[in-house]
Formats: sequence, structure tokens, C-alpha cells
Amino acid sequence: MADDADVIVIGAGLAGLVATAELVDAGKKVILVDQEPEQSIGGQAHWSFGGLFFVDSPEQRRFRIKDSHALAMQDWLGTAGFDRPEDHWPRRWAEAYVDFASGEKRAWLHAQGMRFFPVVGWAERGGYDATGHGNSVPRFHITWGTGPGVVAPFERRVRAGVARGLVQLRFRHRVTGLSRSGGAVDTVTGEVLAPSGAERGTASSREVAGEFSLKAQAVIVTSGGIGGNHDLVRAQWPERLGTPPAHLLSGVPAHVDGLMLGVAEAAGAHQINRDRMWHYTEGIQNWNPIWAKHAIRILPGPSSLWFDARGKRLPVPLFPGFDTLGTLDHIMKSGYDYTWFVLDQRIIGKEFALSGSEQNPDLTGKSVRGVIGRARADVPAPVKAFMDNGADFVVEKDLASLVRGMNALTEEPLIDEAELRREIVARDREIDNPFTKDLQVMSIRGARNYLGDKLIRTAAPHRILDPAAGPLIAVKLHILTRKSLGGLETDLSARVLAEGGDPAPDSGSPRGNPVPGLYAAGEAAGFGGGGVHGYRSLEGTFLGGCIFSGRTAGRAAAQAVD
Repeated sequence: MADDADVIVIGAGLAGLVATAELVDAGKKVILVDQEPEQSIGGQAHWSFGGLFFVDSPEQRRFRIKDSHALAMQDWLGTAGFDRPEDHWPRRWAEAYVDFASGEKRAWLHAQGMRFFPVVGWAERGGYDATGHGNSVPRFHITWGTGPGVVAPFERRVRAGVARGLVQLRFRHRVTGLSRSGGAVDTVTGEVLAPSGAERGTASSREVAGEFSLKAQAVIVTSGGIGGNHDLVRAQWPERLGTPPAHLLSGVPAHVDGLMLGVAEAAGAHQINRDRMWHYTEGIQNWNPIWAKHAIRILPGPSSLWFDARGKRLPVPLFPGFDTLGTLDHIMKSGYDYTWFVLDQRIIGKEFALSGSEQNPDLTGKSVRGVIGRARADVPAPVKAFMDNGADFVVEKDLASLVRGMNALTEEPLIDEAELRREIVARDREIDNPFTKDLQVMSIRGARNYLGDKLIRTAAPHRILDPAAGPLIAVKLHILTRKSLGGLETDLSARVLAEGGDPAPDSGSPRGNPVPGLYAAGEAAGFGGGGVHGYRSLEGTFLGGCIFSGRTAGRAAAQAVD
């Protein structure tokens, strides 16, 4: 029986589109399958802010940011904390990715039509020593067009492949099995789901309308992670972070369910680093949700005061934007799964950005006028909408009223006005001099030494209780699920490795034999190797990891098939 295609790609998110585009360039015939309807092509990447990690980019150099391959590698290794035998391939992928990010990545994307916002963001600032977690310099480049702008060039290449007769798009195809004939994974089976008109991101029907079986010389798994499956998130929650949160919000749609990982394992694939995951601590309930428990992440500047559920200030260096998982660890040991930002209108207007393409219509719509309007506004319109409508926002003229509003949002009235006032007044006294012992105030002043932060991301130091800076604002913050940092173990050719057994002498692997015919990329492969980030991310590396691993898998599979 003849093959239906040269390669079958499972998952039409960013990694799957990139892999398919590369296969098309090699003249290969591809079937791209996905359980969701066609309107959800691009997957999670569509909803993203579009941040990409570059090293020594033109944008950095224009802002006098001195970056280098050596500095980026130092930051990556200090952040990842690789410490397991199975980190062999993740570390190799990390080295290859930093090479890519400091080499051809930007030029390659630019040649495909992608453009980047001129101000480079400084995410995950760390706050430890030089060899610890965090970005030593700003590296977060926002794509002009946000997530849709990242997806567009690869979707365009795939659709050109459809026009050439090289690509078949099979949406509403849910894969339930991978099998072998002749020793290699070459058959994909599953269920055809009933047609769905569900809008992008909303829940689609799981009604089964039929079955399918497809055959090819190779299969690439690009099915994503587990962030929409809270049961699986809790089952894999790391012991080092204590008991999983009783209350979780979702930063991804429900179809990000991780079920394909189990299918791959049943076919012999080795999944590693399940306990490594990336969840944000600055989640707010979306007042206009698209999917169930839809959360938006605040991308904060450094000035908001961060308090735990009892009103105690978080310890150094757990300031906004410094250490996501360090903050998560602290929260889970506090006995509560929520925290508070306390700030004022001057800070929120300058420092709050919201994750998601739909929360940034100016950048997503590539509107220069809109971006200028945002910079001139007292509070950007999407942020103002949350202030007015968001369930987690308290806006008041005085601290007593603010505390009453905070306590009204919780089961127990844990915030004591006198204690909160004492903390804020003590911090405000530190503003009167150019020197301070408060490391957060010191960090604010340090941030403003970077022109990009001074222009659009960091408010000038001022007293939070100054009426001229008001009104006062409190934001209740929840934990939201986002990314799996582990996944299917792969070598540098994106070949999935089998569990157990000594590797063959000619396999090139010190860990295990490749599963013949099976490749993986994107979040399903831990963005490369089964966990390229290790324990933590430097940010801007999830989309980039999908692009790099998808490109690698597509090119490797193209070389392997006839």
C-alpha cells in the first residue's frame, strides 16, 4: 500500500507549521493533522505577546545594550540549573539554541517578513549573582504584529504548499495511536471529530464522526503541552513546590491537554522532566474570557509593591518581573495561592502591560498611531478596561477603602490596614534620598538607567501614598498555567529517543536509541531535547524554541525520507 504522504505532522501550532514549511521547501508531501478546527491554526502562538529572545541584535545595539553569546550562555546555564543525567540532550539543545539566537535567527525571520518593536524588554531580571538566574541585559523583542505576526510567515509558507499540492490540512483529526511496520513508526490512527464552528480558542465539540488511518515514512509530534489540563498539571506538580494550588487559572485553551504525549509514550517514546513546568504568578481573571478560566498575565514593571495573602511584603529579590518560579515557590510555602500588587495610577499607567495578542490591539494591528496613543495615555485602554471591569481590581482614593476592598475579595479578611500602611510608608520614606537600603527602590533606579525602561516601562520613583499619584490600586493575583518545560526526549536531529536500553554504537546518542521514524518539536519536546530550559526560562524562548525545534525536525525528517 502506498504512503499517504512522506511525513505526517501532528499539531498545527507554531512548531508544526514551521516543520511543515521546511518540509515543503524540501519538496516533501505532508499531511498536517490537528484536533481543532481550521480557525485555530497557529495554536497558542496566536494568542501570545510575540516575544522573541535575540542576542546582540540591532535593536539591542541601538539602545547601547552590550550582549554576547558568552553572556547569554552564562545566563541560560545559570537559569536552567541542569543537574540530571537526562539533561544531556536538553543542554546540547540549549547550546544550539543560543548559537541560533545569537546567529542567524533574527536575519532568517526578518527575511520572511517579520519585524520587531524597537524597544527591547527586560524580562526575568533575576536579582541574584552573575552566575544565577535571569537575564543580565534586556533581550525580549516584541514582534510587530504580536503572536499573529509570528505565525503569519509560516502559515503563508504552509498554505503555499497546499496550493502546490504538497500539503494536506486535516483538521478535526484527533490522533489516538502511533504504530510501526517494518520497524519504523509510519502509521497514525485516530478519530475524526464532528465539524465545529467554534471560534478560535473556544471549546470545540469532541463528538466522534468517524475514524482515520494515515501512513507516511516519518511522523513529527508537535502537539503542545499540558497547560489546559489542570488534572495533569496537578499530577505532575513538583514536590519541591509543595502542594498544587487548589485554584488555578488557565493561560492556554482547554485543547492544550497533553494527551498526545501519552500516545507517543505508548509507541515507545521517552518523556522526561515532567516535573519541570512554567506557571505565572501575576494572573488575573479575564473580564471578557474566550476559554474556561481564561487568565491574562500582567507583564509588570518593577515598581508595584508585592504582598502575600496576609499583607507581608515578598522577600528580596522577588520583585515584579524578576523571578517567576522563585516567586511561585515562595507563594506555595505561604499557605495561600494568591498574592497582591499594591500600586497607584502613575505606576499602572507606565508599567502595566498585558500578555496576549488580543490585549495589545495596537501592536497586533501594527498601528503606529495606536502605539503612540498608548504611550500618551494616562492608562492604556486594555489596562483601563480591567481597572473598570476586572474582578481582581480594587481602585480607591485612600488606603482604608483600598484595604476594605481587598478583604472583600477573599474568604478571610487577612489584610490589616495598619500593617499595610506601615510597609508602604516605610518604603515611601526611602524615596526622599538618592541612596536607599530598599533593594526594590534601588532596582527601580537601576532600571531607569536603561533608556527603554525609562521611556515606557518604569515610572519615576515617587511616594505611592502621594495623592497626586493616585488613586490607589490593589490587584489580586492568581497562579495561571502556561508551559510544560519537559517533554519527549530528542537528540539534536529532533529524533525521539526510546526509554531504556543501551544506545546502539552508531546512534550518536549516549542516552538511548532513536525511535525509528518518530520526531518531536515544540512544547511536546520541551522546546528541544525534552527540556531545553531546565528548571526556568529566560522568557522570549518559548516561541523561539518552537521555531528552532520545528525547523530542526522538518529539515531532519526531509533528509531522512525518500
